[in-house]
Amino acid sequence: MYYGPVPAFRPRRWDFRIMGATEDLGSYRWTWEEFTRLPRVDSTSDFHCVMRFSIPEVPWHGVSAADLVAAVPPAPEVTHVMAWGEYGYSANLRLDDFLSEGVLLATHRGGEPLGPEHGAPLRLVVPHLYGWKSVKWLRAVEYMTADRRGFWEERGYHNRADPWREQRFSHQEEPGHGPPL
Repeated sequence: MYYGPVPAFRPRRWDFRIMGATEDLGSYRWTWEEFTRLPRVDSTSDFHCVMRFSIPEVPWHGVSAADLVAAVPPAPEVTHVMAWGEYGYSANLRLDDFLSEGVLLATHRGGEPLGPEHGAPLRLVVPHLYGWKSVKWLRAVEYMTADRRGFWEERGYHNRADPWREQRFSHQEEPGHGPPL
């Protein structure tokens, strides 16, 4: 799911950043060449679309979100992250969701580099939440000390996006609409 045109990847101008409430209050930046040298992992997980379908056992390859957070620790008061993609697209996540097993910054799917429509060169993969939380064309992660809604959440999608609770739309966040958040 995306909004707007597919961005062109320009390796010499591309960078990835971690910013916000880092433990040392610094900002961090990697060029594409530097990012490709970070440790990699493989992960296989289901992918859940808000349109009521799932793709089982998708093989991904990339940098573990937990490894990235270990390299650039957040401040103790951080509770959420904002994943930023091209064109200002964003998705908010609880820090616990970002650190969950299988969450990675993917460069490959099914043994092949990601294609442009699938988020090349870098896509966040959050397998236990709906796909709009798996930001395509990922450019930055912002550590936050409070929650703030991302692009689709501001437009009526559920703030959490748990597919097992069918958390699709923001009206479901109101009392009386399903299990407690």
